[in-house]
Formats: sequence, C-alpha cells, structure tokens
Amino acid sequence: MLGVTALEKQKKEFLTRPPVVVILGHVDHGKTKLLDYIRKSNVVASEAGGITQHIGAYQAITTSGGKEQLITFLDTPGHEAFSAIRSRGTTVADIGILVVAADEGPKPQTKEAIELLQKAEMPFVVAINKIDKPEANVQKVKQRLADEGVLLEDWGGKVPAVEVSAETGQNVEQLLEIVALIAELEELKANPDSLARGVVIESHLDNQRGAVGTLLVLDGTLKTSDWIVLGNEIARVKAMEDFRGQQIKTALPAQPVRVLGWEAVPAIGQSFQAVESKKEAEKLATQKIETVTALFDYELEEKPIFDERPVLNIILKADVQSSLEAIDKTIGAIPREKINLKVVDHGVGKISDGDIKAAIPTQALVIGFNAGIEKQAEVLADRESIQIHNFSIIYELVELIRERMEVLLVPEKKRTDIGQIEILAIFEKSERFQIIGGKVISGKMRKGAEMELNRNGETLMTGKIGQLQQGKVDVEEVVQGMECGIRFDLPKKSKTAILPIRIGDKLTAFDEEVLEGSL
Repeated sequence: MLGVTALEKQKKEFLTRPPVVVILGHVDHGKTKLLDYIRKSNVVASEAGGITQHIGAYQAITTSGGKEQLITFLDTPGHEAFSAIRSRGTTVADIGILVVAADEGPKPQTKEAIELLQKAEMPFVVAINKIDKPEANVQKVKQRLADEGVLLEDWGGKVPAVEVSAETGQNVEQLLEIVALIAELEELKANPDSLARGVVIESHLDNQRGAVGTLLVLDGTLKTSDWIVLGNEIARVKAMEDFRGQQIKTALPAQPVRVLGWEAVPAIGQSFQAVESKKEAEKLATQKIETVTALFDYELEEKPIFDERPVLNIILKADVQSSLEAIDKTIGAIPREKINLKVVDHGVGKISDGDIKAAIPTQALVIGFNAGIEKQAEVLADRESIQIHNFSIIYELVELIRERMEVLLVPEKKRTDIGQIEILAIFEKSERFQIIGGKVISGKMRKGAEMELNRNGETLMTGKIGQLQQGKVDVEEVVQGMECGIRFDLPKKSKTAILPIRIGDKLTAFDEEVLEGSL
C-alpha cells in the first residue's frame, strides 16, 4: 500500500498535458487559412502582441466545459512534414483535423491524409470548410467521405464533423471545443518533473545565429543549459524562444520551442532526449550511433509498373551533412506513384560549375540549402539555361520540388453527367452538325454542354449542344419531362458526313472539367 508521500509524488508525476494537433487536407481547401484564423483569435495573449515568426507550431486556447484548454497546433505546410516525422517512428501528434472544402469534397490529397490518419490510428475530426460559399454542398461532402471510409457521426459513424468557415470564423470555436473534448477522452498525461524528450519539427540555418531547431517537447521539461542527445550527436541549449519569439527558460510538455546551441542543423523528425551532464550526453550518443543509410536512394522502392513515369531530376547542395539528411527525410515523403523524383547528385558545400555540368545532360534543377554559389557556376548556368534555386527553409525547398513534379503531370479530366434525352425526330444532317428533337428523360439539357451517343455499350459519337430551343425559342436550359430541339455540333476533326443517330436513341449531356494533376 502506498504511503501519503508516495501518493502525492505519483499524482505530481502524471499531469494532464495539452493535445498536439495536426491539420491535414487537400491544397486550397483552407488548412492555412484555418490555422491563421485560430492563431489570430485564440493564441495565448502576450506582451509582444501575437506571433512574430514562424517556428513550425504554436499554442492556442479554447474554453470547453467551462474551463480553459491549451492546444498545440503543428503549423507545417503539406503532409510531407507529418510523414517525415512519422518515418522516424515518432507519434508526434495526438489528434488530427481533416479539412475538406464544402464546395469540392474529397480530393487526391484528402485521400492521402485519410490514409495517414488511419495508419497512425489517430483520432480526428473533420472540418467541412468554406460553408460560406454559394457552391457549398455539405451532404454531398459527407456522402463522398463515406465512400472513402470516413463515416461521420450523423451518418452512423464515430468521426465528429464541424461545418466551418475559416474566412468568417463561423463555428471555429466549436471545432476547438470538440478537439478539447477528444483530448479529454484520450487522457493525455506527461511528467513535467522528468528530463525532457521530444522531436525536431523544423530546422534551418540562420545567418546570424547559426543552426536553429524547433523542438516539440513530448514529455518532461526542457531548460536552458540542458544537454540533449539526438542520435549520435549532442548539443547544449544556449537559448530558447517560444512561438511568439519571446525568450524563455523552460519548455513544458506539448510546448514547441525554438532552440539555439547546435553544431549543425538537426534533422527533422529526429527524436531528442535531455540528460543531466555533457558526460552523460556523450555516453548516450556513443550508444546511439545509427546505421548509415544511403541518402536519396529512392530507386529501391520502385517497381517495373512505374518505369514510364515522367522524371524530375534535381541536384542538391547543402551547408552541412545533417541538412542533407533532413531534406532527404522530408522530400522522401512526397508521393512518387505518378512522377519519379531522381536526385542526380548531392553534396555539401557551394554550388560549383561541376554541379552545373552534371545538371546539363538531364536538365536537372540545381537546388541549394544555405549553400553559396560560385561565380563561375552562375555564368555557366545562365549560358546553359540551368535553373538554380537556393533556400534557407526546408519546407520552401520541398514546395518547389512538389510544384515542379506536378507540372509534369498529365491533366486529368473529370466528367459529370447532367442529363439524358430520347430522340423523337431527326430534322437535318450535315458534315458539321445534326438537328434533332427529343424529350429530356432525366436531368436537363444545357446549351454548350458536351454530348455523346452510346448504343449497345459503345460510344459512337461525341459533340456539343451548339443551340437549344424550346417551342422555337432559343433557351439556355431544358429540364426533365420537356421536349426540345438541339443543334448537335460535331468536332471539327470529324469527317462523318451522316450522323448515325436514330429515332429512339438516348444521348447523354455532360460537363467535362480539366483538372490540374495532383501527386
């Protein structure tokens, strides 16, 4: 039986900590705008007055059940950050928010996010965003989410959903309250009296302050002057800043903190452990020497089925080796099912004329991370039309690579059937068009819509509704149950003189949208 002192100690060791939340979703569905709204309206007050710089995470506050709840948000663009951290085996977030636009529904990156959340077995809430838009169709979004295996509570499932507008802030507070409720059910605990452990969520090289790393403390308390171990490297915390850029002495569980004192840029996704002395740090680092793996060695994952993918070739130069490792972890999480990403060469140091010469045969992008550029390299690159890009923030580097990969994608076509007509009469035929009459048996006919003739499962002809009449009057639409006349325009490339349309045929009208490719 525990004595009073032991019971008090046990109670003190395990305290409720704030949840760590990651926001995922398709590009342009409002992830950033939602984070911005929460940041502006719910961030913990500070004398400095708000956030002055981006450190990869921030903390907001909400009221749930009459009490205030602190929430830590990972503020990272795209899924690569989340994937890179998880690739190290660290469960960095407790709760997910899946953002889906009410006017579009699930898209390719939505499906990718769902897979990530399900693989992590992470509880999440769906934020159906952009409900202020006239095109919003919440019920259709819920149906399509169900098709993707996400069954919402009002559809008989277990996943909560909130209809929000990141533009106006409508229901955002309700969203935060649900996040707080999920956190309460998860019973998230930490021991603030123990030595800190956590993960690197962002890093870069500052020209004035040197290597800088943003750490998320998962347990314990991190203090200035602490020694920390990352793999087989050690560092001493010289200074710390919170997400508002204010100097702090301690960082508690679930708190993001920017740390100075590194010899080299720490790798994103790498776990850290604080220890009591330099001697202990050196001993632990020696024990944690990791197996060295080949950087950017993506070819091992590829299969013959992908051999015909377009290829984006790049050459990477970085300030230090650990920067290359951080970049490798991050760009390695970019999906490559449709586009192959090939790192032709990589290294540490300035971008040289040798790098440009290596890029010429494959027209590779030359990308630097805090890397200088030799004058001779600039001259040669300009003469050979080789592009050079230099970054100081890893995620900006990743965004460029992702954008260039998407440029290589073949645009996808999305078809939406809008109606069907049964042919009752054929009035005129020519090489360029067919004038027909019929009755709309489903949906509607609309001027300008695409149209096709199917018979016995075979598409015989496609064209466009060039003119639409009802009672000899030109109209824009004719709805189900009404009769109309149609000038069915043939594509210019068609050489068909007499159209194979018969009375009794059923023609389908549809819209076709060309979509930009998504990885």
